[in-house]
Amino acid sequence: MKITVIGLGLIGGSIAKDLKSQLNVKVYGVDASESHQRLALDHALVHEIVSLDEGLKLADIVILAIPVDKIEGILPNILDQIDQKTTVIDVGSTKSDICNAISLHPRRSRFVAAHPLAGTEFSGPAAALKGLFQNKKNIITEPEKSDVDALESALKVFESLGMVTSFMTAEEHDKHLAYVSHLSHVSSFMLGLTVLDIEKDEKQIFDLASTGFESTVRLAKSNPKTWSAIFGKNKKYLLEALDSYIVHLENFRHHISENNTEETEKLMRKSNDIKRILK
Repeated sequence: MKITVIGLGLIGGSIAKDLKSQLNVKVYGVDASESHQRLALDHALVHEIVSLDEGLKLADIVILAIPVDKIEGILPNILDQIDQKTTVIDVGSTKSDICNAISLHPRRSRFVAAHPLAGTEFSGPAAALKGLFQNKKNIITEPEKSDVDALESALKVFESLGMVTSFMTAEEHDKHLAYVSHLSHVSSFMLGLTVLDIEKDEKQIFDLASTGFESTVRLAKSNPKTWSAIFGKNKKYLLEALDSYIVHLENFRHHISENNTEETEKLMRKSNDIKRILK
């Protein structure tokens, strides 16, 4: 099995690293950054670095792991060039625009739209981790639009990474991810920005930050280039989530300003119900 991974950052690099360790699998890497190419080889993420054209010619499976705002631009050209039996998988964090970009492409059926729900706050090839996807969830959207063999190939890849796959529409995916993932990243970025804005003594931030602050602000260490693209591509549902979040913040602020501890406690107790879902 020959697999070409396009984009060798955290996600693409981690996928490549796991696949490379499997028997009878050869992994080719494609990345526009020369430093990423060197790091991918230094960290043994791939067997070989190749050009995009070479990678498409060689591969049985192509995995597209570049920022979401770049995927829809390059995906039609990739489908133009692949062999009719090649499977193309993307692993972007938004799905609607990507799926729409190739909805009428004559080789749409060779494409599988996926999103492995795994990651860390770090980026680049050096951040790639073996076993990152083990026991994590994966989502495939519009499975009915993929050829049976293409879908089976994608499922085998994700199964080999240790993932459990579920299916939904692209719209459902983007809506739910805006609420439970993208909003939390916005919250973390803005928390970091707020603390940096009001606390000018960096030593105090370091010395006094408890594990609560560290865990809440952890996502603010994520790659801004990656996440600004995700926010832009999912702005419809993210703005809905932000509007609701701002209402809750303003309501909470109001009760604090009024010294209404009963209401603030009531809101926090209501929020505690999240434990029932995430237990």
